[in-house]
Amino acid sequence: MKPSWGARPGKLKVLYHGLLVLFIVVSLVFIGGTLYAVFFHTAPAENQFELAPVLITGSERIFGGLGRLRIPTTDNPPGIVIIFASFEYNPDDRAFTEELALRIGEFRNVIREYIGSFSVAELQQLSEDAVRLELLRRFNAILRLGRIEVLFFHDFMIVG
Repeated sequence: MKPSWGARPGKLKVLYHGLLVLFIVVSLVFIGGTLYAVFFHTAPAENQFELAPVLITGSERIFGGLGRLRIPTTDNPPGIVIIFASFEYNPDDRAFTEELALRIGEFRNVIREYIGSFSVAELQQLSEDAVRLELLRRFNAILRLGRIEVLFFHDFMIVG
């Protein structure tokens, strides 16, 4: 019996063999990739937890993962404060390092809420050290597994 779409049995046989070859090739690629991944893939080291970005200067590790923040002041129209804060940490203290990574968003909110509660004039009257100490106090109030000893400002600009 002839197929209804007009193909001849010889053409169907060629199509069948072509699809069978394609299936075998795809299967071999899949199996080969799996075997390669199992036998030749190296797993990451157990203690390879790292906060990014990290600035390394000598033997010190400085966490700069809070990034550069642009915070509006209470003025109308608002001024802008550009701040980039960082601090030293001990990467060998795995529990504290993980806590720092989990609290990045909270640290950013602390900075936004504190800096954003001032006008440009009020911020200009505050010393940079006073701002740094208050932020450090608020950061350490959040932390449970360690403390930040020193907070650095790489950028602290008041525009407005």
